[in-house]
Amino acid sequence: MKAKNKKRNYIEWFTPDELHEQSKLWSSELKFAMDEQRFLNDLVKEHTLELIDKAVFEKVNLLLTELIKIEAELVKVYKRVQLHENQLQIMVDDVDQIKMENAYMETHKDLSNEVKDYFERYRDIKTRLFKVVIAVMKKSKQKRLLN
Repeated sequence: MKAKNKKRNYIEWFTPDELHEQSKLWSSELKFAMDEQRFLNDLVKEHTLELIDKAVFEKVNLLLTELIKIEAELVKVYKRVQLHENQLQIMVDDVDQIKMENAYMETHKDLSNEVKDYFERYRDIKTRLFKVVIAVMKKSKQKRLLN
């Protein structure tokens, strides 16, 4: 009879203080992203006429669609982080609730990955949008200089 190869799943245990600090950091970064999102929306509004030009419209339209989706996702991720932070009491209540504590840690790990993935996608969209807006601004500046 062969022994089955069991995979062991190790979960890194953080102290409640470390969990709280990480959650606060996520919350702070997400709030900053919300402010950035408002800036990006204002930037697009300010350069709407240049952005609807036939040469860049299709590219901009796709970027704006992605920006709207990522903005909606930002709100959802932020709410999940806030809820997770509020549930930290499970880890500090001096009551051994192994299943709940394990579930909290699993959620923490999932949230960590979700926040990381969100920011990777967000930075990519933001970079591409800035490139388009910079190109449009340069073109607009050149037109003004020629006139």
